Amino acid sequence: MRFLVATAVPAERDAVARALPGTAREVRLPGGTLHQVAGPHTYDLLAAGVGPARAAASTAAALTAAALDGSPYALVVSAGIAGGLRPAAPVGSLVVADEITAADLGAETAEGFLPVTELGFGTVSHRPPETLVREVTAATGAPSGTVLTVSTVTGTETRADALRARHPRALAEAMEGFGVAEAAAAHRVPVLEVRAVSNPVGPRDRAAWRVGDALAALTEGFGKLAPALESWNPHEP
Repeated sequence: MRFLVATAVPAERDAVARALPGTAREVRLPGGTLHQVAGPHTYDLLAAGVGPARAAASTAAALTAAALDGSPYALVVSAGIAGGLRPAAPVGSLVVADEITAADLGAETAEGFLPVTELGFGTVSHRPPETLVREVTAATGAPSGTVLTVSTVTGTETRADALRARHPRALAEAMEGFGVAEAAAAHRVPVLEVRAVSNPVGPRDRAAWRVGDALAALTEGFGKLAPALESWNPHEP
């Protein structure tokens, strides 16, 4: 099988690469460069960019190139670091999305926030395959829940509380998962999101961030989940 792993930045891509055997070779694309690790299964690692729009565009370019090449992907994985919602996702932990949700796609009203679906169009959530989520959580020991995609990172306790109230199953927030999932859905390819927690969601405190620990957790977690990806049957209902 062939997998596409989309991260935001090269440091996250390299953390995933450290979990995979073999040496990566570069493959140029119109929207960027793939780091391809080939073996019994092929992993194409893409630093897709920050934010849902850039991530969607870069992921779509890679998906289109693979389809035109006659070797489409079996799965797209959005991977990287994230802010964790306390107490469910402490710093240094790994989380797996069973729902990928755009938390701020909609409208502010006098009565509060309305998701775009309540305005009568669009979508705000994508669901990874249930069997795959079960296999990955069993392999890694990570909890599964909602991973939120935001265009503006949360920096206050007030907004953190509002996110918890609107999304009681949320474990973490990041900036790319929904964009990656939109591109995958357009190509009818299943998607998974895996995040390692670098900081708590709430008041912005760079001194409390543990990016190195989160990247190490991402490497360790991907090393455990890769066999689950490779044994998964993408044709299961």
